[in-house]
Amino acid sequence: MAHLFDPLPIRGITLPNRIGVSPMCQYSSDDGFANDWHLVHLGSRAAGGAGLVFVEATAVTAEGRITPEDMGMWKDAHIDFLARIVRFLKTQGAVPAMQIAHAGRKGSTQRPWVGNAKVELADGGWVPVAPSAVSFSDTYPMPRALEKNEIHAIVDAFAAAAGRALQAGFQVLEIHAAHGYLAHEFFSPLSNFRTDEYGGSFENRTRIGREIVSAVRKVWPENLPLFIRISAQDWKEGGWDLDQSVELAKQLKTMGVDLVDCSSAGLVVDQKIAAGPCFQVPFAERIRRDANILTATVGLIETKDQVADILARNQADLVLMAREFLRDPYWPLRAARELKQPISWPAQYLRAAPAEAKARKPIADPASEAKAQD
Repeated sequence: MAHLFDPLPIRGITLPNRIGVSPMCQYSSDDGFANDWHLVHLGSRAAGGAGLVFVEATAVTAEGRITPEDMGMWKDAHIDFLARIVRFLKTQGAVPAMQIAHAGRKGSTQRPWVGNAKVELADGGWVPVAPSAVSFSDTYPMPRALEKNEIHAIVDAFAAAAGRALQAGFQVLEIHAAHGYLAHEFFSPLSNFRTDEYGGSFENRTRIGREIVSAVRKVWPENLPLFIRISAQDWKEGGWDLDQSVELAKQLKTMGVDLVDCSSAGLVVDQKIAAGPCFQVPFAERIRRDANILTATVGLIETKDQVADILARNQADLVLMAREFLRDPYWPLRAARELKQPISWPAQYLRAAPAEAKARKPIADPASEAKAQD
């Protein structure tokens, strides 16, 4: 029976607990660069006790962004500030993780608090690309269908971004193939109408996923974990579904994927989601059992009892939270205190820690960390 605060070894990395910060776009970058907002946002979650901290969906090309304000990893200049963030996350005992992504037809759009319309070319937008020239909605831009050589170039861009993530010091890498972005657009027959080797059959529609995994694994070291996030189903008849997700997971496991991060939806506007607390947990449970692979679950998970139940029932190996970490960056510290479970606190916060935490070695002793980085 797994517990919230049990370690999770994957290849050469051990997560200190089963609680992770899900990738959450901040829409706060300029030309793809991370900045002080990202350092403080991500750093506070690491100081709060999360075992795994993901940076947001990070674009592998400039045209692969959702908005002009997305974070990127398409050029070497992006590495330095992200390396600074990685160093801080590690001082707090968290494992730093990057999700690499391409938005496909959902690119060149406004930040969500501004609107959901396309960004015009004159305002810094671009013509997005997709498997087929079909837009996500009437307010989104019309994409251009990719040529085969362009698909190969995007696969190469994923590998190049993985290499830069390694240079920055990230220890877990996740390929984003969910939520209606490019890889998911290829997977689903609702958005892929190609007649070449990238369309039609299951094997053809999922070809780009296998190609990305293969290319990334060539540069991502064997001792470091590789995750993939998928939408386990489209919530629309005739779309991508859980049976296909299981089959894809089986294939990708043999290619070096260690964990499937199980989300759902995002491909079409007329999806019919049966949402509710922990509503996506059954996807992780099924894929974990039938594909015999580690899974993470996400979606409307908020309480320590929910997390404990998921882990105790072996429905997933890792629980990633998003909105709840926005409400409470110190959720793991609070949960450990309420459950009287041991967890290391930052040295600077020990005056507020319970007795069992004070008995453990604190993390991030300021003097020793300063010497280590000199």
